[in-house]
Parts: sequence; C-alpha cells; structure tokens
Amino acid sequence: MSKKVLILSGSPRKGGNSDILCDEFMRGAVEAGNDVEKIRVAEKKIGFCSACYYCRQSGGICAKKDDMADILQKMIDADVLVLASPVYFYSIDAQLKALIDRTLARWTEVKNKEFYYIVTCAADDTAAQETTLACFRGYADCVKGAEEKGIIYGTGVYQPGEIRNNPACSQAYDMGKSI
Repeated sequence: MSKKVLILSGSPRKGGNSDILCDEFMRGAVEAGNDVEKIRVAEKKIGFCSACYYCRQSGGICAKKDDMADILQKMIDADVLVLASPVYFYSIDAQLKALIDRTLARWTEVKNKEFYYIVTCAADDTAAQETTLACFRGYADCVKGAEEKGIIYGTGVYQPGEIRNNPACSQAYDMGKSI
C-alpha cells in the first residue's frame, strides 16, 4: 500500500550530508511506490514560535504568516515523517527546531505517524548523535500514535558529500525502499 511520505531536511547546506541521505531515502521510497515530498527547511520562511497562543483562540491558525501553515498541513496529511539534521552542539539544528516548535498551532492533529530519523555528524561514533536523536524522540513522544520505524546514523562526515562513501547512504536508500 502506497504511503504519503514527508521528508523534512533540516540541513542548512543544500547537498550537505544529511540532505544527501534524505535524497537517498526519498529515492528508495519513490521506487517502492510511495508519494514522497522532501522539504528543505532552510529554504522556507519559518519564524520562531513566540508562545503568544494566538493559535488557541483562532482554531489553530498561527499569528505568523509564513510557510509554516502549508508545511504543517503536509505533516498532518502524511503517513510517514522523516526528520533529518546534522548534529549541532549535541542537538538538532535551529531551522528544524523552529519548525518543530511551530507545530504547536495544531500539534494534536499531527498523529498516527511513522517516524524515521536521519542524523549526521563529524564524530566517528554515534555517541554525539544520541542527544540529537533524543530531540527527535521528544517531539515524537508528543505525537499521539507515533511509531519509530528507523534511524540512519551518518558518522565521520563533515565536508559536504563525504556521506557518499559511507554505508549510511545505502542504508538510507534501503530504509526508504522498505516503506
């Protein structure tokens, strides 16, 4: 059965290592017959949540008028969410964090999702990626019916494109194909 897959590439570098893994995941998921869209978060206008709670009085409409309303609707409509980020000081990058925080406006509508995580870092082991992964899991813990389905660890990569010589590249493709 075909699924609707939304890939949220948090990489600030187009063609960066986590962005390349998103492309490989997408290639596999498309080949498996799924409806797949990748959003490069850094290319979207997404303001920070200011906790004004305008959304509570307005039926989930945010006071900020930017690209987030469209992205949030796509998150609600998706069966599968792929969250991808390089490690930034043991956390996710600011672009993806802003997006996650902005789901507040309709967060209870983001439910029953399969989650996949893609994390890249310069370190040669996964220890640095665990706290980044905890950020992803923290968000998924707030999503009713969330199910973690897979993790891609891209370790030992710093320069853009280094991931192409890393086993994570084929793992991302295979994981996407398995949906």
